[in-house]
Amino acid sequence: MTDPWVALEPGADPAERVRVLRRAHETFAVAGTVPQPVRSVVADSWRRSARAGVGPEGTASVELTDGDLGVYRAEHPLARVMPLIRELVGTFAADGEHLLAVCDAQGRLLWVEGDPATRRKAGLMNFVPGARWAESAVGTNAPGTAVAVDRPVQVFAAEHFIRRVQPWTCAAAPVHDPRTGRVLGAVDITGGDGLAHPHSLGFVQAVARAAESQLALLAPEQTYADGPELTALGRDEAQLCLHGRKMRLSRRHSEILVLLARHPEGLTGDELLCALYEDESVPPVTLRAELARLRRLLGPGLLASRPYRLTSPVESDVAIVERRLEGGAVTGAASAYTGPLLPGSQAPAVVRLRTRLADGLRTALIARRDPDLLADWAHAPWGEDDLDVWRALAAIRPTAPVRSRLDALESELAAPAAWSRRAGS
Repeated sequence: MTDPWVALEPGADPAERVRVLRRAHETFAVAGTVPQPVRSVVADSWRRSARAGVGPEGTASVELTDGDLGVYRAEHPLARVMPLIRELVGTFAADGEHLLAVCDAQGRLLWVEGDPATRRKAGLMNFVPGARWAESAVGTNAPGTAVAVDRPVQVFAAEHFIRRVQPWTCAAAPVHDPRTGRVLGAVDITGGDGLAHPHSLGFVQAVARAAESQLALLAPEQTYADGPELTALGRDEAQLCLHGRKMRLSRRHSEILVLLARHPEGLTGDELLCALYEDESVPPVTLRAELARLRRLLGPGLLASRPYRLTSPVESDVAIVERRLEGGAVTGAASAYTGPLLPGSQAPAVVRLRTRLADGLRTALIARRDPDLLADWAHAPWGEDDLDVWRALAAIRPTAPVRSRLDALESELAAPAAWSRRAGS
């Protein structure tokens, strides 16, 4: 197969491929190995699904209903481009007895539209608005996998991880925020085997790109004039969006902007020195040189001195997570948290902020006791060794993979203690 993202190569027999995939799926369910000819994107997804504790007999859970769903959809950025998406996909879905589905970045279905008979059949497996179809919740599926890997993807028949979904075929493509590049969700077409054709993958990808272009056009020009936007979570070098221009900052400049954005009143040179450098012998001239370079990069007017401060408010992803946590919007905070703050930074004030933000969110997740949110954290790179989260997840969703991972973590924790007792005896 020339394109690993396409489910069937030209000339392939769909019925024969279904039989082969079902045997491969059974092999994986029993032995944990993925035989040929399962595509690498599907094999990787099956492994992630198993690590997340998804079982082949599972089903999607409905998280948002009635008023909650309506409010969430109305406020979601993709609501602004749904008329365009319907115009491009609606007739195709209805005429072909397919479904148009749009999910958010967490794999929650926000809209499911199309042929009424197909919708009724899909409803039997909870493929409905408000249901969570994240890969970590229901395993391999086009919308959930597309947002997980940030790539357009087809999932054909028995490539689906959950057996009740295997009669279906789907193709989905992620939609990004045109300003920040973040995944907002995905556009999906779900239906029969005919969707395994390469054209369906290209079609949803084109629809996603059209939606992104429409979002860029709909954004009012004053959006960029409202203030700079700083993205610093999950990346060692922050990105600043200033007057419609994106710039990647050095690590030190990233640290400075993160701290000044949190202190609109400004910081003195001595305060910045203590916040940025562990070594107390670093001379003030070193900091002044960094600030001079940053001022040249930002252009005139944004960075003032005496004290050092930003003359315009800077919106940051850190502030978004904090506000949502303070307002009790745990799901929204988790969706905005794309990783630890400047994870490679050793600046004392950044380390404290990074720790406080992560601890605040994980504490809220544990208290919320939502198994899907806990699973998302536990299977993220920053949560794979988080013993407290794995314990909370095991208490709610005690599947074999979850128990196995928890046992391994607890064994690792016990080993140093046992070694210390032997060393002291």
